[in-house]
Amino acid sequence: MKFHTILLGLSLAVSPAPAQEVVFNDYSEDRAAIGQLLFYDPILSGNRNISCATCHHADTFSADALSLGIGEGGKGIGTRRTVADGAIVKRVPRNAPGLWNIGATEFTSFFHDGRVSVSDAYDTGYDSPAEEWLPVGLPNLLAVQALFPLTAQFEMAGNVGENEVIGAVSDRIDGGWPILAKRVRTIPAYGDALVEAFALNRPEDIDIRHIAIALADFMNAEWRSLDAPYDLWLAGQGNLTPAQDRGRMLFFGKGGCASCHSGPLFTDQNFYALALPPFGPGRTRRFDPMPRDVGRMAETDDLDDAYRFRTPSLRNVTLTGPYGHNGAYPTLAGIIRHHADPVAATARWTPELANLPDAPWLASGDFVIRSDAREMARVSAKLDIRPVVLSDAEVADLVAFMGALEGGESRYGRLGVPDAVPSGLAVER
Repeated sequence: MKFHTILLGLSLAVSPAPAQEVVFNDYSEDRAAIGQLLFYDPILSGNRNISCATCHHADTFSADALSLGIGEGGKGIGTRRTVADGAIVKRVPRNAPGLWNIGATEFTSFFHDGRVSVSDAYDTGYDSPAEEWLPVGLPNLLAVQALFPLTAQFEMAGNVGENEVIGAVSDRIDGGWPILAKRVRTIPAYGDALVEAFALNRPEDIDIRHIAIALADFMNAEWRSLDAPYDLWLAGQGNLTPAQDRGRMLFFGKGGCASCHSGPLFTDQNFYALALPPFGPGRTRRFDPMPRDVGRMAETDDLDDAYRFRTPSLRNVTLTGPYGHNGAYPTLAGIIRHHADPVAATARWTPELANLPDAPWLASGDFVIRSDAREMARVSAKLDIRPVVLSDAEVADLVAFMGALEGGESRYGRLGVPDAVPSGLAVER
């Protein structure tokens, strides 16, 4: 594997327009090139059958085009993903978010509930599910975030009893990382490249931190997009269509969208309850057996944070549906109408709107939470946004403005999908 030939793709980075200044974490080009291979390599999964890219693929613009995806146990990319009968016991409980501009320094938390964040709670400098067991010395939050899909049973680690990684993670969350690091460093192409990139003495010095940093450097370099029509318009280098301009005025005016979707990345990095229709296996605190999702509250244990989820960036939002923390809405018009009148929208929502890979043995639980009248009432009662009356024409104009936030050439990424990876495992396409 010739790493130097892969580096050339990073020279294609698009500079942001002057009016849209965004500060990114530093990255190393050689580490990003290694990270590209690791990102697409199933070697980092417990059963060696799924990669980071399975749910964040270049072909699906860094997301997966599903409401709730299938991690471990599935085959295929995006809407082509399938699963053999009985091969999984649970869907991934939340929608796979796009990765656009996540190397920006303004991100102080990651995941829909913010469970990885910059914090003084531990000596590591971060608050995360690993608590005090998080490796010390990770340079930024993106590198911290990169560690946790590797330990998640239904994402990449696999089911208990299937492999040594999930077995170690079941004992303690940091137990699987040394196993994965050894897998990587004993592959000569990875071992030699990581030693050189990190100025180490020998492959045996490689640990999970180096892998996390390489993954973070790749994501930082790969998924930057600040060359949308809106950026060009701000810089005086282009025009918006009439519909986009009307949508812009609604977005920053009557619609009130910018009160949360603010700044050049169109997120205030905060958490809000939107009364999104619940479904799926849910994600909550360990002692809670209900198939519900209490959002931020699962991280903070603060009742006031119940059903609050992180404000997503709207960069390339046209490319990364379905929308909402559980992908409840297949269209932008649908999620915009929900914001305009959340309680009414939740009441009229139907399961047919959810894009779920076929798994009949899970069907009985996919929407069971909707039969819990008390939970549905709690979701609808917790609301942090005010309804606003929008006509069909105004909704269409807001959708048009979302189109003005779609990047140009940047939307395809920079390095793309490698032809092969050093492990010799198949690269999903």
